[in-house]
Amino acid sequence: MQTDVDRMVHEYLASLEAADADRVIALFAPDGIVESPLYGTMPATEFYPALFADTANSRLTLRTTMTGSTEGRTVVSFWFDFDWTLSTGEPAPFTVVDVAELDGHGLIERLHIVYDTFPIRDAFNEAHYGEN
Repeated sequence: MQTDVDRMVHEYLASLEAADADRVIALFAPDGIVESPLYGTMPATEFYPALFADTANSRLTLRTTMTGSTEGRTVVSFWFDFDWTLSTGEPAPFTVVDVAELDGHGLIERLHIVYDTFPIRDAFNEAHYGEN
């Protein structure tokens, strides 16, 4: 039986893989925030269009989902492989854990993206800023 958390994680990953900004943003509270090691902290409504503009293709493979709580709120962590191809065609794959703090309606209030950017930073900087 699939739980609400499982459905949310599945929808999040499917939306991300499809590069569908409206679909992924619908999983966030209206003032939802994303904290990214490459893009910084920004509203989800700005983060996903920026990410998808830098993306030629992506394939995501879920490893596992972990659920907990803090201060009475549900926190969901999902560990997955992000086989990312930048808009330049440069591959930039990485393994990541996203930590989602949910509101009382199950929407993401804050998403913390956690991964080591070192292996992909040069390719990202070249694609995004024309430098490395």
